[in-house]
Amino acid sequence: MSHIVIQDALYKAESVRKLDQLAVASLFNASVGGPAAAAMPNSQSMTLMKRAGRAAFNELLEAFGKPSLITVFCGSGNNAGDGYIVATLAAEKSLAVRVVELSVTAKLSADAAVARDYAVNAGVIFAPFSETIDLSEGVVVDALLGIGATGPMREPYGAAIEMINQAALPVLAIDLPSGLYADSGAAAEAAISADVTVTFIAAKQGMFTGRGPALCGEVIYHSLDVDEEIFQQVAPSAQLMDLHELIENLPTRDVDAYKNQFGHSMVIGGDHGFGGAAMMAAEAALRSGSGLVSMATRPAHVAGALARQPEVMVSGIVSGQELEPLLAKPSVLIVGPGLGRSPWSEQLLQKAVGTGLPMVVDADALNIIAEGRVVSQPDGSNWVMTPHPAEAARLLNISVAEVQADRFAAVRQLQEKYNAVVLLKGAGTLIAAPGDEIIALCPYGNPGMATGGMGDVLSGIIGALLAQGLEAKLAAQLGCCLHSAAADMAVEEKGMRGLTATDLLAYLRNLLNGELS
Repeated sequence: MSHIVIQDALYKAESVRKLDQLAVASLFNASVGGPAAAAMPNSQSMTLMKRAGRAAFNELLEAFGKPSLITVFCGSGNNAGDGYIVATLAAEKSLAVRVVELSVTAKLSADAAVARDYAVNAGVIFAPFSETIDLSEGVVVDALLGIGATGPMREPYGAAIEMINQAALPVLAIDLPSGLYADSGAAAEAAISADVTVTFIAAKQGMFTGRGPALCGEVIYHSLDVDEEIFQQVAPSAQLMDLHELIENLPTRDVDAYKNQFGHSMVIGGDHGFGGAAMMAAEAALRSGSGLVSMATRPAHVAGALARQPEVMVSGIVSGQELEPLLAKPSVLIVGPGLGRSPWSEQLLQKAVGTGLPMVVDADALNIIAEGRVVSQPDGSNWVMTPHPAEAARLLNISVAEVQADRFAAVRQLQEKYNAVVLLKGAGTLIAAPGDEIIALCPYGNPGMATGGMGDVLSGIIGALLAQGLEAKLAAQLGCCLHSAAADMAVEEKGMRGLTATDLLAYLRNLLNGELS
């Protein structure tokens, strides 16, 4: 049975159901040697259910050993059926196991009812859900809802989820933590917080962004031996990015290479009080291989910037008019780090947009664009926009909660509105590009990155990759993965608390020079 940590292709719940139906039909065809009948016998879908239950049980033993007690919470659908199979296998291994049921037998799906009969025959103990159930030992298996959950949690499921979370016991979720929405990565107010999630047939896109990473814990994927040809019949909706593959797109450097071959990145930003943001972006661009890096900022920041990084060509400017002659030299603009929202800021952004140069658009540049005054009807066809959720909300004129309720929809709406490559930051960063129906998702990164300056470093990295000749989508994807993987390396070596944005630079350079784990 296949067993990998993650599956690169990610799917929506509807597509997973279609894959499941195709897999059942394939099993039926194989068993009868001909086309599937209109009504499929339960035996084929039960084959997949048994495989799922066994996979979950084996992963439970792998993760937690032989617990003193296994408590399986079952709902009414096929997710519950997987749970009954787990309970059956545990009983057959003489492990202490019980099933807590939130549905009456008459309401079980057909396959779940068959699986329950297996558990009955194996001598499993059953108990209806009650708020007095003792959850003081062992491991909990979440087989409540699976991928079908949407909207607020109905009772008694909400109470059961709250009980499981408060017990603070190890939790294994079957297919998807109950309460997490498979398509969006958002979650109900009551949602299982799992240590391990064993997901089947196809990985669900919501597991890897928004609340998904926090609720799923370690994700383990099992294909259930579904024929590879079946996956060719249903297109994924998202794809996990792979740094090892992306970094192969970096241009090689000939022995006689010179600096102008690797582009000139200009950072525009650093209003009063925000000079560090522009400097971090410039330093990141330099460390990411841009042949030349310049910076246009407030005159007060020039001395400090040169003292920190003399390789950056720093110009102090007081107006857009002073910026204009400097814009003849760069090949890529990085606009927004520390830009502010003053008249000075607006003038600089207006001049930058007027060049038509490839741009990384970040931070207050996004906020000014969202206001619609300085840059009317912007064409972002050669932009990479890098909003965090609050900036995305301003650009779309919706709330942050609405952005986070469906990050996939938000990043696509932004991409279509501005005709740009859009990178939506956050846990499970998303990238949408024009003409690409599949959204790219970053599997790297950690909570230590929740600190000031991280976005400035990211914009500098992407800008440098654009300057070296990578097209916008590729620069955004590689830049995002380099940034997050560098943070993972820094945390692994020195810990999560106290991580700073500039800590990433040394690890970034290592990654760019082939030191991949």
